[in-house]
Amino acid sequence: MESKQDLPPGWKWMKLGEVIKLTQSGTWGDEPFEAPKEEIFTVIRSTEIDHKGVISIKDEKVAQRRVKTETARKYFLKPDDLLIVRSGGTTGKIILGRVGLYLGEPNKYLFSNFLLRIQVDENLVLPEFLWRYLNWDKFLEDNIPNLMRRTTGMQNLPMDEYFSIMIPFPPLSEQKRIAEKLKALMDEIDEARTSCEKQLEAAKSLPSAYLREVFESPEVQKWEKKKLGEVCEIFSGTSAPQDEKYFENGKYPFVRVSDLGKIRRTANLVEIKDYINDLCLKELNMVKASKGTIIFPKSGAAITTNNRAILGIDAYIVSHLAAVKPKENIAETFFVFYWLSLIDMVQYMDNIGYPSLKLSTISRIQIPLPPLPEQKRIAAYLKEKIDQAEKLRETLENELETINALPQSILSKAFRGEI
Repeated sequence: MESKQDLPPGWKWMKLGEVIKLTQSGTWGDEPFEAPKEEIFTVIRSTEIDHKGVISIKDEKVAQRRVKTETARKYFLKPDDLLIVRSGGTTGKIILGRVGLYLGEPNKYLFSNFLLRIQVDENLVLPEFLWRYLNWDKFLEDNIPNLMRRTTGMQNLPMDEYFSIMIPFPPLSEQKRIAEKLKALMDEIDEARTSCEKQLEAAKSLPSAYLREVFESPEVQKWEKKKLGEVCEIFSGTSAPQDEKYFENGKYPFVRVSDLGKIRRTANLVEIKDYINDLCLKELNMVKASKGTIIFPKSGAAITTNNRAILGIDAYIVSHLAAVKPKENIAETFFVFYWLSLIDMVQYMDNIGYPSLKLSTISRIQIPLPPLPEQKRIAAYLKEKIDQAEKLRETLENELETINALPQSILSKAFRGEI
């Protein structure tokens, strides 16, 4: 809402502080005394308030603090208390300005000093309505960045300015109707999200299932086994150029481990960040891998990712990548790629302290190899199945993205009085 003229009939603008009847900072805890068992209390911290403003209480994870019993009484949470994250970071689990609504048992939990408890005048505002509004992304984006102050090494909200923010309030009966409607809609969205996420996880597992169906079948035991180095050329790249002059106006793709990390697994790697130039090729001994070469990490922790790719273009590659180029008329590229996609290279690492794969070790890996026509048939079957699985995954990811965008769209309508 841009101005007072935008309000629906019966709504009015009020400062946040005008609807608050109590504000209170939390407790640090760990008071310096020998505390008996009954004086150990569970304290809700900023990290228990998630990005949606939901307070997630898991007793095994929340903080246990020593607090004198008479002190603790002042900090016991009551149902409908709102907890504002007023101090801390702006990244990770702590989100400055996020607000939690406590709906648990009374007199069971305390709250930390990085939180501010507010209790509203229930003759003016419904706690759940205000909680939804204060966690609305537009409210946060319009207000919190302008209010943040850095003191003693951390971000803080000046609460006097925060409580001066003007908020549009409908009549209490309308707040209740909107809050009930929002809860019903958000519950439906949560159900749809959960269902979509389960379908997405199932879709992500399909490629591996198809690979196991083929390569773990009894038929595989009948295939002749060959050393990978007998049917493929095995090599690696060179150290990455360090001088910026080798990348200026670059036109030749240079593949790094990070290029695989972005896409994880693909049979057509063409999106590459860095390009080298003619000067680089002239002065440095770069290794070129042709289109159709299979690459995967051979150095460092990236080995454990088991990322795989087939180059969709000719490219120069870094030394941290192993390259496998199937020999024509012996091994079919997609067959080898799909088989390698099931192999956990961790079992072939030489040095646990610094994970690495020797090219000689890779060359000795045994690959079950049926006749070439059978390789091509299997590769075509797997490609069709995996392409279908990838399309399903993309569809579900788009559906999930749409679902995740719904809450903010609905909140925008709600606070314009349109639901």
